[in-house]
Amino acid sequence: MSDTIASTGDARLDALVHVLQSRWQGEGFELQSALGELTLTVPAAEVKGVCTQLRDDSALRFEQLIDLCGVDYAAYGKSEWATEEASTTGFGRGVDRDVELDADDPQRFAVVYHLLSLEYNRRLRVKVYAGGAQPMVDSVLDIWTAADWFEREAFDLFGILFRGHPDLRRILTDYGFVGYPFRKDFPLSGHVAMRYDPEQGRVLYEPVEIEPRVLVPKVIRNDSRYLTEEQAQAAREAKDATGKAANA
Repeated sequence: MSDTIASTGDARLDALVHVLQSRWQGEGFELQSALGELTLTVPAAEVKGVCTQLRDDSALRFEQLIDLCGVDYAAYGKSEWATEEASTTGFGRGVDRDVELDADDPQRFAVVYHLLSLEYNRRLRVKVYAGGAQPMVDSVLDIWTAADWFEREAFDLFGILFRGHPDLRRILTDYGFVGYPFRKDFPLSGHVAMRYDPEQGRVLYEPVEIEPRVLVPKVIRNDSRYLTEEQAQAAREAKDATGKAANA
C-alpha cells in the first residue's frame, strides 16, 4: 500500500486513511482516493480477515454492507464504438470489436463491497480480484448477512463463486439459463430464446435466431454547436429579423 495519500479535504476521510494505512501494508494491498471516496484493494486470500476487522475494529466499525457487486474488466477502457471523430458530422458509427478477451487474466473479474460505518458516518469501497477462468472468493455472509442475495446475484450475472455460501444458486435468471449475462463475452441476443406455446400449454426453449451484430445508431445534432460560421450568422440574422417584425 502506498505510504501517503494527499489530503481528501474531508477530516473524516483523512482520519480513515490514516487508520487503513496503519492496519494493512504489503503486497496486494492498495488504497486509492478519488472524487471524495476511498477504495481499498485487498488480496483475495485476505478478504475475510480484512472484512472482519473492518466490522469489528473500534477505529473502523463498518457495521453495514450497503452493496456487493461483480465487475468484468475484460477489454476495460476499450470500446467497439468510434464516435469522437464522427460526432461533428452528425453520426455515431459502430465498429466491430477487435479486442481479444483474456479469459485467464487473474484480474479480469472483481468483487466490490460498499461499506458504511454508522458510528463514524464514513463509507469505504473494498475491491477484491476474483480471478479469470473460474473466479472465486470467500463468502462474507457470516460477516454481513446482507451479503446473501448480493453474492447470489454476482454468481448469477458474472459466474463468480463464493466459497462457503450455503445456498449459491441463481436468483434473477430463469431455470436452465445458459451463461452469465453480465460478462463481456456474453452475446447481447443471448443463447436461448423462450416463448409460451399455447397449443402445448408450456414454455419452450429454442435456439436464438437473431444474428449478433454491431448496432449503428443515428444521432442527429441540430444545436448551434455544430453550425458553420455562415450558418450561425444566418441564424442570427433570421432571429434579428423575427424580433424586428414582432416589435413593428
